[in-house]
Amino acid sequence: MARAVGRRGFRVIEAYSRIVRLGEGLAATGRLSEPAMVRTIDALRICAQRVASRRIAGARYVATEACRRAQNCTEFLERVRAITGIAIEIISSDEEARLVVGGCASLLDRRKPRALVFDIGGGSTELVWVTVPSDPAAPPAIEGSISIPQGVVTFADRYGGREVPATTYRAIVEEMRGSLAAFDERFAIGERIRAGEVQMIGSSGTVTILSALYLNLPRYIRARVDGTALDFASIARVTHRIVSMAYVDRAAHPCIGHERADLVLAGCAILEAICALWPVGQLAVADRGIREGILMNLVAASDAQRP
Repeated sequence: MARAVGRRGFRVIEAYSRIVRLGEGLAATGRLSEPAMVRTIDALRICAQRVASRRIAGARYVATEACRRAQNCTEFLERVRAITGIAIEIISSDEEARLVVGGCASLLDRRKPRALVFDIGGGSTELVWVTVPSDPAAPPAIEGSISIPQGVVTFADRYGGREVPATTYRAIVEEMRGSLAAFDERFAIGERIRAGEVQMIGSSGTVTILSALYLNLPRYIRARVDGTALDFASIARVTHRIVSMAYVDRAAHPCIGHERADLVLAGCAILEAICALWPVGQLAVADRGIREGILMNLVAASDAQRP
C-alpha cells in the first residue's frame, strides 16, 4: 500500500509478500494444485485484512502466468473472491510487460537508447525490448515483449532445486538460452549491444538475492539492493558461490532463506543464459516491477481526478 506524494509520486506505507508457488506442478497437470491454492488464499486473507484496516482510495489486484495457463483458474479466482473479497483480474503478458517497465522506468539510463528489461518469475520469464528517450520526462516505449513459460518454479519442478548436479544446471542454462534466441533475432539485440546502445534491468528475486550477496548484507535491505549496478564478472562470481552452496547453507543464509533455497539455482541458471546471450556487461537491479507499475497508474488516475 502506498500514499500519493506530489504529482506522479508515491511513498510505500505498508508492504507484505509471501512466496506461495501458485504454479507448482502446473506444467505437469495444467491445473493449479489444491495445496498451492490453499497457500495463496491464506496469504490473500492477510492482504485482505490489511487492506480493510486502511482507507483505500483505489486498488488493483492482478494475476499473471500461472493463472493465464491454468485450466481451473476461473474456479480458483471465484474461490478467492468468496473467501477474501478480493476480485483478481488476469492480465495479459503485454500488460504485464507494460507494468514492469513502468515500475522500473526511473532506473533507466537516458544516455542509452535501448533497454532490455526482464523479470524472472515463478512460472515464466518476461522480456521487454524498450526504446529509451533522452528526455527524462518522456516515457520509455515498448517495442516488443515475450513471456517465456519457464521460471524458477517450473524448472525446480522439472529438475529439482535442493541439490542440482552441474550437468543439470548446464542443461537449464542451455534450454533457457534456446528459448531466448527468437526474441534476440526478432530485434537484432546482439547488434545493438555490439554498438554500445543497450542497457539491462533485471526485476526478480534472483537478481535481488545476487545483489544482496554481492553487497555482503547481513540481511536483506531493499534500500541497499534496489538500483544496484552489477557487472557481469561479479554476477558470475556470486552465481558460482550460490551454486556451490549446499541446500542447508542456502536455506540458512539470511538473504536467501528456506522459501527460496530450492528456487534460486534455477533463477541463477536463467540469469546466466540471459547474460551469456546478451553480454551487455552490467545489470541494474530492480527491487520493483509490476507492483510499482500498478501504483504509478493508480497515482496518475488519482492526479487526473484532482482539480
